[in-house]
Amino acid sequence: MRRITRRTFLATAAVAAGGVMLHANPLNLPIGSQTWPHRQMIKDGNFAGLLETLRSIGVGAIELCSPYGYADFASLTDASEVKMLIAGHGLTCESSHFGLRELRENQQRSIDWAHGVGITQMYVASLGGPASPTIDDVKRAADEYNRIAAVAAKAGIQQGLHNEDFEMTTVEGRRTYDVLLERLDPQLVKCQFQMSTISRGFVAADYFTRYPGRFISMHIQDVDRASAGAESPRQVAVGQGMIDWAATFRAAPTGGVRSYYVEQTMALTRASVAALKQM
Repeated sequence: MRRITRRTFLATAAVAAGGVMLHANPLNLPIGSQTWPHRQMIKDGNFAGLLETLRSIGVGAIELCSPYGYADFASLTDASEVKMLIAGHGLTCESSHFGLRELRENQQRSIDWAHGVGITQMYVASLGGPASPTIDDVKRAADEYNRIAAVAAKAGIQQGLHNEDFEMTTVEGRRTYDVLLERLDPQLVKCQFQMSTISRGFVAADYFTRYPGRFISMHIQDVDRASAGAESPRQVAVGQGMIDWAATFRAAPTGGVRSYYVEQTMALTRASVAALKQM
């Protein structure tokens, strides 16, 4: 049996009480990295090199993208090899992004790949609705994703939704994202909060508090305050932008967060991981 240290006990007690002790690895979770910003290394056949680099800067977990939905990840179709490489570099991987189209056309193939890698959370970046949706568009998108998520649940996989593009639109004077949260089954579909959407007024701590238990993951970025509201706001390292990280991590247990992934360029990933270690 693993001996529980005083530090681990205090951290666990703080989270259970709804608070957070901001020591190395906020929430007492490994610091993760989404591999999308580093996809060129995967496309070039250097997945092992990417894993080695991420591990060397303090990353403990990665999030992948499906080789069937993302062309730059096409070299990762051998699930057993992917799993072996990840474990061999001392990393874990329980989460991946999938294309909505691939889930519509051949969901079982994606589920089989996820099982092979050891992935238990399958996300899509967006439900892909129109830029100016009607309420019926939103209802159709939610209903379809509930059906997809029900199939995943039967396979022992948690389906999840990221928030960008379609989710950032408005419908009948409300945020489409809020309408989706009301219509998506809270058990079948969990959410992954994209921190950079603060530039559009989406504040993670507010959502974690308003929708307890609905958010199990986060994509970590920070945004330069001066560029907020711009079409492409400038990202900065964690702690150098407009996000209140103390408030975010205090609210995260209420939201249900149990993993987070830095999703930035390698230079910013290095700086953000270093900053997270100091929290």
